[in-house]
Amino acid sequence: MPAFARHTLFALAALTVAPVLAHASSDDAWEEMRKDVSEKCLTAAGSAMESPRAVVDPFGSERFGLALVSGKAKGADATITQICVYDKQAKTVELGSELTEEMLKD
Repeated sequence: MPAFARHTLFALAALTVAPVLAHASSDDAWEEMRKDVSEKCLTAAGSAMESPRAVVDPFGSERFGLALVSGKAKGADATITQICVYDKQAKTVELGSELTEEMLKD
C-alpha cells in the first residue's frame, strides 16, 4: 500500500475514533464531578444529620454542582433536607438551611 494511502487511512481512523474518546473522557469527568459533589456534600451535612444521603443533579448548572442531602436530624426524630451547592472551580460546598418534610410537601 502506498504511503499516501496508509496516511489517509490512518487519518480517517483517527477522526472516527476521536469523538468516541472525547465522549468517554467527558463521561468520566462528569462522573468524577458527581462523586466529588456527593462526598463533599455528605461531609458538610454530617454535622447536622445522621447517615445523610445525597441525590446529585447529574450536571448541575454552568458554575455549580447541586445536590439534595437528607437524613435524620442529630438529636431529633425529624428528617431534614439541605440544598448543597458545589462551586465547580473552587471545589468547595455550601449548605442551605435545614428544610423539614413539611416544608418540602407544600
